[in-house]
Amino acid sequence: MTATDRAIELINTAAQAAADRLAHDIIAYDVSDVLSITDAFLLASAPNDRQVKSIVDEIEERLNKELGAKPVRREGDRDARWILLDYVDIVVHVQHSEERVFYALERLWKDCPELPLPEDAVKTRGKGAEHAEVNGSMDGELS
Repeated sequence: MTATDRAIELINTAAQAAADRLAHDIIAYDVSDVLSITDAFLLASAPNDRQVKSIVDEIEERLNKELGAKPVRREGDRDARWILLDYVDIVVHVQHSEERVFYALERLWKDCPELPLPEDAVKTRGKGAEHAEVNGSMDGELS
């Protein structure tokens, strides 16, 4: 079983929205063979809580406006360190950079196929490490 066309459409739109709000380390996995509850996961990071919220808000707005999709569940708003959006077909995880490193979700899903993403979203890979290196921490403000 592979991710449905609808799941891939949602992933691509969400990834582009995240990239437009300067998310980094954006990656998507086809988890349809190992999970029955969703087809794909999208992971993205940001260096501060305010940006995590901004990315999530943009993803929600874009998926609703362009594809008529609304999350059935949204978790993690209070602290904005890790916000999860569940669209049934896909689950989006936007994490503060420190949580991303600590929980390392990529390790859990490393055996699942990676989904191709829009070129603009892929260009953001590794920006978190560069940002941390330049600023000396993972808590830097937007630059």
